[in-house]
Amino acid sequence: MGKHLFRPSSPREKQPAHQSLAEAAVQECMSNITTVISKWTSSSDEFLFSTNSRREAEEFASAVKHLQSTMHRLVSVNPSSEKLIYAQNLMQSAMKLLESEFKRVLNENREYLDPESVSVRSCRSSRFSTSTTVSVSDSEDESTYEENPDDHRFSGGDSDAMDDLKMIADCMISTGYAKECVRVYKTVRRSIVDETLHNLSVERFTLHQIQKMDWEILDSKIRSWLRAVKLAVRSLFFGERILADHVFSSSTNIVESSFTDITQEGALTLFAFPENAAKIKKLSPEKMFRYLDMYEALANLYVEVESIFYFDSAAAVRSQVINSLARLGDAVRSMMTDFELAIQKETSKTPVIGGGVHPLTRYVMNYLSFLADYSESIAAIFENWKLSESTPLPLPESLSGDEAHPQDLYSSPVSVRIAWVILLTLCKIDGKAQPYKDVALSYLFLANNLQYVVAKVGSSNLRLLLGDDWLVRHEAKVKQYADKFEKLAWGKVLTSLPGNPAEEMSPEEATEIYTRFNDEFEASYRRQISWVIPDPKLRDQIKISLSQKLLLVCTEFYKRNRDTEFYKVGDSVNGSVVRYTPEDIGNYLSDLYFGSRGSGSVSTKGSGSGSGTGSSTTGISRGGRSH
Repeated sequence: MGKHLFRPSSPREKQPAHQSLAEAAVQECMSNITTVISKWTSSSDEFLFSTNSRREAEEFASAVKHLQSTMHRLVSVNPSSEKLIYAQNLMQSAMKLLESEFKRVLNENREYLDPESVSVRSCRSSRFSTSTTVSVSDSEDESTYEENPDDHRFSGGDSDAMDDLKMIADCMISTGYAKECVRVYKTVRRSIVDETLHNLSVERFTLHQIQKMDWEILDSKIRSWLRAVKLAVRSLFFGERILADHVFSSSTNIVESSFTDITQEGALTLFAFPENAAKIKKLSPEKMFRYLDMYEALANLYVEVESIFYFDSAAAVRSQVINSLARLGDAVRSMMTDFELAIQKETSKTPVIGGGVHPLTRYVMNYLSFLADYSESIAAIFENWKLSESTPLPLPESLSGDEAHPQDLYSSPVSVRIAWVILLTLCKIDGKAQPYKDVALSYLFLANNLQYVVAKVGSSNLRLLLGDDWLVRHEAKVKQYADKFEKLAWGKVLTSLPGNPAEEMSPEEATEIYTRFNDEFEASYRRQISWVIPDPKLRDQIKISLSQKLLLVCTEFYKRNRDTEFYKVGDSVNGSVVRYTPEDIGNYLSDLYFGSRGSGSVSTKGSGSGSGTGSSTTGISRGGRSH
């Protein structure tokens, strides 16, 4: 009797009630599942997970899970039941069907499940399952996530594909077939990531390959990388993370392993490029802005990279971004040092014709104004980078004082560096004023160059770095230069006129004053006919100042003496000593400082004033701009 109790049950023996119930439950599940498997494996035109059969798919997945639970119950009460073997075989068939459907849904919905589409939908409706999320802050970035109703990548395809994948994954994971599910997922999604990166022109280069590239080729690679990196982070990797979070929401470990395996290789290739590009030796300062572009792009994306590659297994990706930022910073600092050395070593001796703006001034200020556009990036790169003043600058008197020590004026390392470079440039410009034989022209040269510096600072982001106080101080120095120029260039003309033009005088005295004025005015005009003041504001300021000092006296003197007899006294050939009326003088002044190469030669046409004063035919031709 005892042996009989421990023999395996036979169909003819009466089983305990709890065993019969467990087997009946398994049998019922098996019947339901068998029917579905037979139906969908025999059809080549229709699929279980499709729009028309979604309810049946849900019931099938539920039945498979139920079969798993009833099998566990049966094992606990009758581990030797033959139905367990049949159920296990049926479970494998069900898993085979689910695996096939999982792969099909992934492949057939590649367009709808491309990372860009997933990321667009996610920005509207979902968040990462982890505590950190990707956020889009500025309006430009938000626009990249707006759905375009005319774009079939966003609106086409099976809208339930993500949910179908999640349903299948949940079922396979819960029944012990996670490995098969993840294998299929990784294979399909990795191919999509690789294909997308290839389409974005992301290539794997060794350091040796990059170092051998001509700059034109490397520059094109950098520009391609700049276009690719934002799309890769905000669309490709972001979309993959969202998809993995959704499909494998039942298992954080699977989300991590699948996402990391799919994206890590491509991400490392993408983020390693700037580091290798920054290791190139002897990068000229002109190339700095491409490297700042890369630095800015990575820095702006780093918070998102941290959120997307949040897992411990993705630490290598985060570290690569940090390493690339560090290398780019080193390269920028090195190029900035070379830029400063290039200014110090500039040795051109040839004076600029007409006292215009020196090419060094233009080059430096254009460079710095571009640099200031990267204020956030250079603030990070220049942080803790102390200014080295190993070689004292030969400071001109006008630039001495607080300006000689910018580190005492600014707390920002960027502002200190910019102010130092400008000071260095102005010192070089002061030296380049020495070759001018005409002292007045040397001061005009200094005024022109400092005005160019001031104008560049005032019209660019340099103003934010140096402040309005800097502008006020240097505008005052421009005026000092201009005043000295005016005194040296026009001093003799001004002193040739009477101190009190309304004072009565004899015709002989008036004739002497006019003769002296004519000579000095002609000499000054001829000397300055080729001089230039490129800045309209400075040119107008100097001309207004001259007009106020010269024309007011000339006009008063002219009116006071126009009806006297001195007009009849003078050169018998010319007939009059009045060569220039106030109107003529104003016209001649208006022609100056446009850089004309006119000769300032003696004219035979007279003043052409039409004033009816009997003007002399001796004079100077107006070599300035035409009216």
